[in-house]
Amino acid sequence: MANFAKPTGPQFSVDVYQNEFLPEGGRDVNAIVTVTATGAATGSGAGSGPADAVGDAVPGGAAVVLMLDCSGSMDYPATKMRGAREATAAAIDTLRDGTAFAVIAGTHVAREVYPGAGRLAVADARTRAQAKDALRALSAGGGTAIGTWLRLADRLLAASDASIRHGILLTDGRNEHEAPEELRAALDSCAGRFTCDARGVGTDWEVDEVRGIARALLGTADIVADPAGLAADFTTMMEGAMGKAVADVVLRLWTPVGVEIGFVKQVAPSVEDLSGRRVVAGPRAGDYPTGSWGDESRDYHVSVRVPEAAIGQEMLAARVSLIAPGPAGGDPVALSQGLVRAVWTDDLVVSTAINAQVAHYTGQAELADVIQQGLDARKSGDEDGATAKLGRAVQLAAASGNADTAKLLSKVVDVVDAATGTVRLKAKVAEADEMTLETRSTKTVRVKK
Repeated sequence: MANFAKPTGPQFSVDVYQNEFLPEGGRDVNAIVTVTATGAATGSGAGSGPADAVGDAVPGGAAVVLMLDCSGSMDYPATKMRGAREATAAAIDTLRDGTAFAVIAGTHVAREVYPGAGRLAVADARTRAQAKDALRALSAGGGTAIGTWLRLADRLLAASDASIRHGILLTDGRNEHEAPEELRAALDSCAGRFTCDARGVGTDWEVDEVRGIARALLGTADIVADPAGLAADFTTMMEGAMGKAVADVVLRLWTPVGVEIGFVKQVAPSVEDLSGRRVVAGPRAGDYPTGSWGDESRDYHVSVRVPEAAIGQEMLAARVSLIAPGPAGGDPVALSQGLVRAVWTDDLVVSTAINAQVAHYTGQAELADVIQQGLDARKSGDEDGATAKLGRAVQLAAASGNADTAKLLSKVVDVVDAATGTVRLKAKVAEADEMTLETRSTKTVRVKK
């Protein structure tokens, strides 16, 4: 058995919601695992204490690299480049004293804007002012090769001993100046080394590219259609980064002999399938990355298949644990755990009941899927298919109380009857509205308690 250090800092709790009862011959067990972290705001957090000179950040704090698209298209319209500079300045103002940081200008190459020479600055009044002065000299010109931006950010962050390593990336266009496999290789290289929030400004970028960056690097993805909204969005992202207190947390799933894993998905605050990211962590155990945590709560859907058993028998179907790296490379820290059970019964009433949390998030996952399928059908000219899928999306959004998604859907379809999913495709849809729906389609609402 592995040795675990004593937890310090934020406190984690794990709650399991399921119907553990199975009918005779039943094998599929589903559970919603709610993980909650509290106390991050009063812990060591993302940078505290006095700032040093440019070079050495407060040990154990945070390091952040901002990657700003400076390609030629950022000047069309000019409000994009101006908004990007203002947003980056706002993010720099949000940095806590003692946080290591750098700014990168991204085109078909990556260039250090501040502080330069392969270093990170340490946030204080002087370095913030210097960084904002450097931003004023930025202008648009060149192409787009996002992989080079990420690799430079990785090199800069690797020079820091900060426990929280984070990137913020802004682009306004497609990744046209490197092959898709080059971006994928960069993401594979950076995965697990830092987290990254990705944003697309305007409507000339690819949703799959921006969302793919965020998924690979365990961050968030969103659209800022109007450059005027960049400063507020960057401030919110940086506040989120500054609120993180524990990095590189994994969800460890242990299963007994004979139990097969169906899938492991994050289902709130957004749907992200983690199944393919499993890393073996000992006999019958695997780790799924969850990134960095502050004061927050997330939900995960765990599905396993157990061996058949006789009526009256029960078994542990899975054990879910939260594991964080140990201090100074020491033993890993066990933060909390929960148990998933299976009990066989001949009571059809209890064995056929569907747990409310499981039902809710199954619907939210379907909602994300049918939105994507409906938009794909619409783009391909399949109006009947698009109407059916987006109608089902309207029905699911209404039933689950997902008002934000329902509002986005109403900009793409005319809703005749939300309860039955009866809709008509709008003849004209603004590109920004369609991209916003696609980008935010995986966002979910928590189950009503």
